[in-house]
Amino acid sequence: MQEALYAEMFELAPVSLWLEDFSGVKAIFDRWRAEGVSDLRAHLLADPRRVAECSRAIQVLQVNRRTLDLFGADSLEHLVANLGQVFRDDMFDAHVDELMRLWNGHQHFSSQTVNYTLRGERMDITLRADVLPGHESDWSRVLLALEDSTDRSRAERALRRSEQHAKGLFEHSPVSLWLEDFSGIRSMLEELRAQDITDFRTFLDVHPEFVIRCMQEIRVLSVNQQTLTLFRAPDKATLLSSLDKIFRDDMRVHFAEQLIDLWDNHLFQQREVVNYDLQGEKVHVFLQFSVMPGHEKDWGQVLVSLTDITARKKAEAYLEYLGRHDALTGLRNRAFFSEELQRLERRGPWPVSIVAVDMNGLKVINDELGHAAGDAMLRRVGEVLRKAVDRPGTAARTGGDEFALILPGVDSRGAEQAIEQVLELLALNNQFNPGRPLSLSMGHATSTEGERLEALVHRADQRMYDSKRRHYAHQQHDRRQR
Repeated sequence: MQEALYAEMFELAPVSLWLEDFSGVKAIFDRWRAEGVSDLRAHLLADPRRVAECSRAIQVLQVNRRTLDLFGADSLEHLVANLGQVFRDDMFDAHVDELMRLWNGHQHFSSQTVNYTLRGERMDITLRADVLPGHESDWSRVLLALEDSTDRSRAERALRRSEQHAKGLFEHSPVSLWLEDFSGIRSMLEELRAQDITDFRTFLDVHPEFVIRCMQEIRVLSVNQQTLTLFRAPDKATLLSSLDKIFRDDMRVHFAEQLIDLWDNHLFQQREVVNYDLQGEKVHVFLQFSVMPGHEKDWGQVLVSLTDITARKKAEAYLEYLGRHDALTGLRNRAFFSEELQRLERRGPWPVSIVAVDMNGLKVINDELGHAAGDAMLRRVGEVLRKAVDRPGTAARTGGDEFALILPGVDSRGAEQAIEQVLELLALNNQFNPGRPLSLSMGHATSTEGERLEALVHRADQRMYDSKRRHYAHQQHDRRQR
């Protein structure tokens, strides 16, 4: 009665069951041991025909209905007659491992292997086998259970491909990528909320050290190759051990704003920030910050991308410089001069003095020696005026050979001292530059109460022209004397 029950259970089991006789395999093993074989794997791999010999020695005694359905066989005899189609190709390594388990005295083995249906369809198989009790000495009864894991294996392979694809995208992205853990920062912010802190910006103003503490709580989980290139790090270990050199100084202000956004539950952020590479050079980056899906509650995974915008920022700075500076002399240009006058007219400080400066003889130099020589003389004017004026004063080139000094908070006596300083530097410049001496005509004016600065510039210009007329009159007099 019990045997009939077992037979029915065997036949109706939902997995493929095989009852096999491995006594022929044991006899082969005994012969090989007698011949001095000790390393079975090496023995099998040395001649794959030995694996086939072991396979042929296995006898299939019985299979259940699920086995016939799985492999597309009409009967046990049909299946056994076509085992060469079932067990082939990819299962070689797994079969060697199974034989190794038996060789080493184990009564159980399992493997992930490949079989084929009689229709030629490939199946991924999870195999489990046990030598049945009472047959440990001869292996004449071995029960094998086969589970079709094709769908699961396909899903696992697809997942692995997806993971490898994602890893490849991360590792070889053309922008710097950082995978970080912000869970420590979230805990710190929650502690503040528990203390009834509501105005977080004011809290940071009062406790700036909190920003530093939060920066120290960031855990970097991974970075990609472009990150190493951007920050000039030889490897990830060096980069991760030098984060204090990267995130410092200007970064703290930006990070404070990032914390404020997180406090307001903005889990995606964009901003321009400043980092530093391991050589100490500034790196301007466009930062994009996103808490990864599934981690909104703990911020355990945050993806940060950094796009290098250093070149763009330098270009912007240079364009801004050109917009407010004279390219030839390096002094401020006329646009800045006009803006500064408007600013001073609104805010002071008073009094304001203007020194109008004009280079003498530029046309003659251009005509006789060429414009390159004239440009060289103009650059010398820039050198003199730049050294003569200290902040908040400004030296500007306002025209071809025309310059001006803006002196906020300087009275008439101070303007005269500025002119004396220019003359001293001019004399020194001429000593170190042989050839035609540099000559300047200057005039100054100081604002009176309620006077428009435009009128002030006009008065300084008139006095400069008076100085220029005296200069040329003096030259004419010298020529007549000769």
